[in-house]
This record gives sequence, structure tokens and C-alpha cells, in this order.
Amino acid sequence: MATGTEPSSATGATGVHSAARAAIPARHLRTDRWWLAPAATAAGLLAFIVYSTWRAFANADYYHAPYVSPFYSPCLAENCHTMRGGPNWEIFGSWWGLSPALLILIFPLGFRLTCYYYRKAYYRGFWASPPACAVAEPHKKYTGETRFPLILQNIHRYFFYFAVLVAGVLTYDTALTFRDEHYHWGHMGLGSLVFLVNIVLIWAYTVSCHSCRHIVGGRLRHFSKHPVRYRLWGWIGRLNERHMLLAWSSLISVALADFYVFLLASGAFEDPRFF
Repeated sequence: MATGTEPSSATGATGVHSAARAAIPARHLRTDRWWLAPAATAAGLLAFIVYSTWRAFANADYYHAPYVSPFYSPCLAENCHTMRGGPNWEIFGSWWGLSPALLILIFPLGFRLTCYYYRKAYYRGFWASPPACAVAEPHKKYTGETRFPLILQNIHRYFFYFAVLVAGVLTYDTALTFRDEHYHWGHMGLGSLVFLVNIVLIWAYTVSCHSCRHIVGGRLRHFSKHPVRYRLWGWIGRLNERHMLLAWSSLISVALADFYVFLLASGAFEDPRFF
């Protein structure tokens, strides 16, 4: 008996319209507002891209003692503001004339760009590959991540190591915020709380990464012989369940931390001191 969903006999059809797939004329059968999620994801990521690009190329208003923007730390060129006790590592010397943020942002950017969650987010939000569950993508063929440039997504595990180093530097920066503008220890401002929340979210997102989970508990044949690694693997697994939430939370927090420093450095706002 004909049901109207027999495989199509059309030649040359690909993807969901190929001869081996059911011949459903509708593009999808979803009746909800499925497009809201990918649209919101694309809008959020685009907003961060615009903001971070502006701040990275601004090369100004990124340091106000004792706070340094996470976009500019560590400072690897001589054209950085001198940060007393801060991560001033003039590895690139005086020949680097562009914004010093461009030297360091490649590592956290590469980590997030190759992250499993962010891949899903921008694949759906920008490329519609696929735009949503049970909604066919508009592309005629699918090659996955087997060709250039998407095959480079496999270096995510290496960016994880750099991300840990960057998070370590930002932890040091957070400790330095417990000084006043004269670099005296034992003080705390609103910026200290902003940086503290940011670094907690940065670490939570970093260690909840699938690569971290594999490093801790992967390739073990018997968990019973490695009780410490098994417990750590379980803890990271629970964080991994909230990887999407941590990805967005840390993305927002790092932008807010940078914006807070911008307000202080530009003179638009005075940092309230608690003690």
C-alpha cells in the first residue's frame, strides 16, 4: 500500500532527498519555533565576536592598577603597559607593533573554537549544519570534519594545554586584584569579585572539557586499579554535563571582566573598595 513516503526515484538527488531516504515533501515536520535556539546562539556568538575584536585591536584602556584585562594577559610584547608584579613577559620585544592582545587571544580562542560544544553551536547557528534536530540542513553533501579546514578541529586536545596555562596566568591576575591602586596587599574592590567569579567560571569550563575528561580517565582498562583517577573522572563528568552552561557563563564573564577594566581605565567608573 502506498504511503506517500516511498523512496524517491529522482536521479542526482543528495542528502535527505536521496533515493535511499523517505520521500517526504515537507522540509521538516516540526511545528514549534525551532529556529529560535540557533538564532539566539548566532546572535550571542556574533555579539561576543564584535566586542572582542574591538577590544583586541583597541590596544588601550586595558590596565588600571591593580586590574589587567583578561584579553591582554599575559603581556608578551614591549608595547604593553607596565604592570607592577603582573605577567609582563616581553618575549616578542619591540618589533611587535600591533595590539599585544593579538599574541595571546589565539590560545583561548583556539580552545573555544575547537570545543565540542562550540562546534555544535556555530555549526547550527551560522552554517545551519543542521539548523536544529529533525530539520534537514540545506547543504547538498556532508563531509564532516574529514577535510581542510575542519579537520583542524582535531587539535582541540592541544589547545587544552595552552588553555590551562592561560587560566593559570588569569588566576595569578586574580590574586593581584587583592591589592589597592598603590599595590599594597590586603585590599579588595568590586573588581576583585568580578575577577574571582570570572576565574572560577574559566576553570570550571576548562576542566569540564571533553579532552580533560579523557586525560584524567581515558584509556584505563580497570577503574578499580586507579581509584583516584576514577574519582576525578567522575567529578569532571558531572561538570561535563553542564559544559554548555559553563561555556556561555565563562564567555560572558570574561567579556564583563574586560569591560570592567575598560570602564576603570577610561575614567568612566571608580572601583568601589570594600577594605
